[in-house]
Amino acid sequence: MAWNEPGNNKPGSGGGNPWGGPPNNKGDIQDLFDKLGGIFGGDNNELPTGKLTILISVALLLAWSGFGFYQLDEQKRAVVLRLGAFHTIVGPGIHWNPPFIDTVIRENVTQQRSYTTQGAMLTEDENIVDVQLSVQYNIGDLRKFTMSIRDPQHALEEATDSAVRHAIGSSKMDDVLTVGRDKIAVDVQSRLQKYLDAYNTGIVVTTVNVEKTQPPGAVQAAFDDVIKAREDEQRVQNEAQTYANTVIPEARGLAKRVFEESLAYRDRAIARAQGEAERFNALLAEYRKAPDVTRERLYIEAMQEIYSNNSKVLIDTQNSSNVLYLPLDQLKNRNTSTGATTDSTTGKTLSPAEIDVLSNQLEEKIRNNKQSSGRADSTRNREAR
Repeated sequence: MAWNEPGNNKPGSGGGNPWGGPPNNKGDIQDLFDKLGGIFGGDNNELPTGKLTILISVALLLAWSGFGFYQLDEQKRAVVLRLGAFHTIVGPGIHWNPPFIDTVIRENVTQQRSYTTQGAMLTEDENIVDVQLSVQYNIGDLRKFTMSIRDPQHALEEATDSAVRHAIGSSKMDDVLTVGRDKIAVDVQSRLQKYLDAYNTGIVVTTVNVEKTQPPGAVQAAFDDVIKAREDEQRVQNEAQTYANTVIPEARGLAKRVFEESLAYRDRAIARAQGEAERFNALLAEYRKAPDVTRERLYIEAMQEIYSNNSKVLIDTQNSSNVLYLPLDQLKNRNTSTGATTDSTTGKTLSPAEIDVLSNQLEEKIRNNKQSSGRADSTRNREAR
């Protein structure tokens, strides 16, 4: 029997068997509407078109409105576009915008972003250097960042390359490799910010760091020697400055002390001279009153001063050919336990009594010499008159 003959239950034949023909979609849809009609209280044979439409519309409206809620944290801001045009900027919190009508662009405005570039560049003195530079930035104007330019990151890269090459091309190679790196970084940051503002990118450059500058590899060793020599020069200068800071204050202090001592010596010398002058004037007045007495007193004071500074005295005694030697320094340090002193000239041991006798003889001889000198002076004065 062929499959397409009546009564055949094979696939492709008609009948109730699902393999006998295409499905009865109309009957299935009718059954669904009958069940929904029963739910809404209508006749099972009638299709509740109005109520079903309302139910589907409410469900779609709830689903549509549910997709419109979103939340922003403290670091993010969002640009809202309504029908493709700028509408507003919203801050942190929970927000709602109608889906398919508003477009929300979220960006982290507090994140510190970074961009690094490296390349060989030509300096002012026509030398080639390898420069590595990093730029740190964040979003300053979210509307410009999202609406004024298609690719702000690409604009930043192009502007950075232009600013770096301009700064390096305006500097000499020695400055780029050594002390001029900080100045180059400041120049690049200022110039780069001007470019970004002109492009309306909304980007704010916070820091530009020149990470590394080096000459080509063929001359790297020579430049390393130059840099080392400059570092040694700076170190020696610092040591010299440290030494100067130590020596100069000491020299100034010493000069101040010598100056103060000279002032003190001047004042002391002036005071001593004035005292001596006053003493001489007072002595002159006394001498005019009693010349002999004053002369004798001056003689005694002079001899006392002379003998007080001498440790040895030689005495020419009368009626004797011996010269008496008095070691006054030894007499001062004589043995107090025995009370005896040995004469270094004769080797004789002198007792305290003998020492007193010799002292008396010495005083008497000095007194006689002064009296003889006084009488001779008086005689000369009388003869002179």
